[in-house]
Amino acid sequence: MSAPRQSIRTRLEQIEVRPGRPCDNTALMVERIGVARSEGIALLIFPEMAVPGYLLGDEWERDAFLRECTACGEEIRAASEGLTVVFGNVAVDPQRHNEDGRVRKYNAAFVAEDGAFIGPAGSDTPFVIKALLPNYREFDDSRHFFDLRKLALERGQTLPSLITPVPSRLGKLGCLICEDAWDTDYALSPLDALAANGADLFINISASPYTQNKNQKRNRVFAAHAQRLKRPLVYVNKVGIQNNGKTVFTFEGQSCVYDAHGHHTDCGGPFEAAALTLDIPLDPAATFGQPLELQHDRIDEWRTALEFGMKRFLELCGIERVVVGASGGIDSAVVAALYSRILNPDQLLLVNMPSRYNSDTTRSLARELAGNLGCLYADIPIEESVALTGRQVDGLLAASLDGQVAQRLKLTPFMLENVQARDRSSRILAAVAAAFGGGFTCNANKSEATVGYTTLYGDLGGFLAPIADLWKGEVYALATHLNAISPQPLIPQGSIDVVPSAELSAAQDVDQQQGDPLLYPYHDRLFQSWVEWWNRVTPEENLQGYADGVLEAQLGYEGQLCDLFPDAAAFVADLERWWNLYQGMGLAKRIQAPPILGIKRRVFGFDHRESQMGPRYTRAYTSLKAQILQHAQDHAPHGRQTLRA
Repeated sequence: MSAPRQSIRTRLEQIEVRPGRPCDNTALMVERIGVARSEGIALLIFPEMAVPGYLLGDEWERDAFLRECTACGEEIRAASEGLTVVFGNVAVDPQRHNEDGRVRKYNAAFVAEDGAFIGPAGSDTPFVIKALLPNYREFDDSRHFFDLRKLALERGQTLPSLITPVPSRLGKLGCLICEDAWDTDYALSPLDALAANGADLFINISASPYTQNKNQKRNRVFAAHAQRLKRPLVYVNKVGIQNNGKTVFTFEGQSCVYDAHGHHTDCGGPFEAAALTLDIPLDPAATFGQPLELQHDRIDEWRTALEFGMKRFLELCGIERVVVGASGGIDSAVVAALYSRILNPDQLLLVNMPSRYNSDTTRSLARELAGNLGCLYADIPIEESVALTGRQVDGLLAASLDGQVAQRLKLTPFMLENVQARDRSSRILAAVAAAFGGGFTCNANKSEATVGYTTLYGDLGGFLAPIADLWKGEVYALATHLNAISPQPLIPQGSIDVVPSAELSAAQDVDQQQGDPLLYPYHDRLFQSWVEWWNRVTPEENLQGYADGVLEAQLGYEGQLCDLFPDAAAFVADLERWWNLYQGMGLAKRIQAPPILGIKRRVFGFDHRESQMGPRYTRAYTSLKAQILQHAQDHAPHGRQTLRA
């Protein structure tokens, strides 16, 4: 090995990885390797699982797929003449098995140099094995992969003894795979082990999905690692979308290099394939890059994530044209506006489907929206078809063939509301989308999805729910933002101002300010405590906060609960109404909902995993509820008081 270098000419390849397409990804990587060699790059780094993709469901159980990934890895090895290439791939050990009895697989980092693979010092494997497998949120790595911790136990060795740098001609490369650097909650730090074993440079290859504010946290954590251990840290993440069936995740990249003082150098913008070439000094005293300015994601970041994910999902599904049911309300307006930014006007069709309960206000807003977007538009009234369904079903005699059992069916007004919603989606939008040669969307937001305030087989239908990870208040904020960044407003101000309403009955007249039963500013925050908080709460904690007079502060609700609920009984009734739906019919509907585009923590689907068990309350809740209601009854003339008063 040559003498240690003063710096390493390095290139970070923030490529867009196509999930389940190892040959396509490999062809791109081999092309990049050739360019890097011609430009004198010494170290070329690709993301985690750059060959196969990462979130692939149970595709990892197919031997043919594994063989193809292995063959692609060999192509990259052969292409590495004249430089050092670090990349992620699945590593297969056909002589051993995972705990499920299938062939053993590792999530691995390969280091190819001059046509050969180099493993960690003292290791008998020609690749680096991921030590910490995440098993939270959308991650389920141990379902498929054997980790370094299990290997150490199997071999009777200590884990730190297996975490060693790769002895490259460029120096000792401390290779880590994504979670290995997020070690706060683990019993061992792979970074510390690599530092103790003499690593000159840390390299973290990642497949890290976008989550709101995650980049801010990673910058803080990774910069602190580099500064504490006095070594540069390279972070390479992929771009693209991947899914696990029910949830679609975006990958924004945000690759960068941290110096030993915690400064960083970025690799292009988010959600863009990019390459960063940098001479990385190995002297711990050397400073390069810019000081970190930690900041939370602004609305523009998650607007970009939504548009990127929507565009890539259309491409993945082969859908080129989109139909949006435009009601005149805010949700469909935001969905349509987002699609108008990624599709041509002739690829987007808005359809308004009025009944007798739809006001002239919302009908005109739907037309105004289409005019603003310059897209296609159509009106298809549903009154006649809904009436036909009513005539066919209401009063229908259903009888057994022998006449021994008979029942006459009855459609209630509430049922007829749902008939309207289903007629719009299952009949009209499905047919229009077929005739248009495209797909139709689901416009539900996260507030509605939480409690099932959507109609099964109706407005819950569609090929994708692009805003179902946004609370209602965030939908309004996005509408205002979209108008602000457009040369001319896209979303009519009337759609922002009109009261949210399904307009399915005379009791939902927007002109009379009669809208949804959800009190969105409050219920957004309440539902968020059930769904998105890291330590998610139940009505027990909510009720205790109410009893103590601090629930508004706990939830971050800026109003006063006494303005919403006249007494404790009303508060409890509201709390239980929505909790019962969240754990009951809302859950049943979410299971049948289309995939949701996730941009935040605890997106419904594979991130927020659920089991149908029916609504449940703790004994502590039941006891506290009885105490609160009795206390309220005893002090009724004095208004709301805390139990501690």
